[in-house]
Amino acid sequence: MFAIGALVLVASALFSRRLGFGEIIRTALAWVAIFAVFIVGFSYQNEILAVWNRVSGEVTGANEQFIDGDMLRIRQSADGHFWVNATVNELPVRFLIDSGATTTAMTLQTARVAGIEISESPFPVILTTANGTVSAKRGTIQSLQIGSMVARELPVVVAEEFGDSNVIGMNFLSKLRSWRVEGAEMVLEPRFAALPDNE
Repeated sequence: MFAIGALVLVASALFSRRLGFGEIIRTALAWVAIFAVFIVGFSYQNEILAVWNRVSGEVTGANEQFIDGDMLRIRQSADGHFWVNATVNELPVRFLIDSGATTTAMTLQTARVAGIEISESPFPVILTTANGTVSAKRGTIQSLQIGSMVARELPVVVAEEFGDSNVIGMNFLSKLRSWRVEGAEMVLEPRFAALPDNE
């Protein structure tokens, strides 16, 4: 309703200026485009913030995580999530930390680049995600490091349907001494300086 009212006011102003019909049409279309951009931006502000946060983090490498003694503190991103820069088999990979995910998950493309051992079993893992049911393959991350925390031989699920999102799940978080959210920060505390294999 606001947009319609604003367009009516703009149209009234244009006609009152006694412009030519062609000029009125061009100006009106320009205003329609401006309002359309505004409405789309307002409607998808959370998604736009999430994309901006992710792109800026990738470009600048500043995903607002810092070491505090043995602990790693991760500031909450503009999209409300906690993103962390990790190393997978020496490859830098950005992950979303999701305590609701049982198993760590990676996109098929990233897993291949990182040299993840992906099972060729004909029996897939069927996962229920926010975007529907996904058929994934099992794999193993030889080394996953976040700050001073290292997990070895970590099970992972891999699927092309994950798009561009890699997720740290509970099978990593459960290896820590503790993990918690303090205000707008997530705190990861290692059990040891480096986690032993299959701890």
